[in-house]
Amino acid sequence: MARYIMDNERNKHKTIAGLNRYQLFIVVVLITMLFFFSDSSFLKRMKYDRQIRDLKKQIEFYQAQIDTNKTKLNELQSSREDLEKFARENYLMKKENEEVFIIE
Repeated sequence: MARYIMDNERNKHKTIAGLNRYQLFIVVVLITMLFFFSDSSFLKRMKYDRQIRDLKKQIEFYQAQIDTNKTKLNELQSSREDLEKFARENYLMKKENEEVFIIE
């Protein structure tokens, strides 16, 4: 009877939450695999979050570009002088009796 009590006491110390150390090790390994090696792993989640942040920054940049381009387009469509200025500066166009000198 004393031996049974001593064996029982020794076995109580080797279990945690009703699992012996081998079962506990297997549970820890499985949880680790779920966090790091599955399709929805923690590392992939961090990578996707970083990509989302980068894409949001690109969206903001291109929205600003669109606003700038809309403003320029409205200026060009509203005034013939602005259209001529744009054509001269960007496409090096000139009037028939003019000479254009390019200084760089």
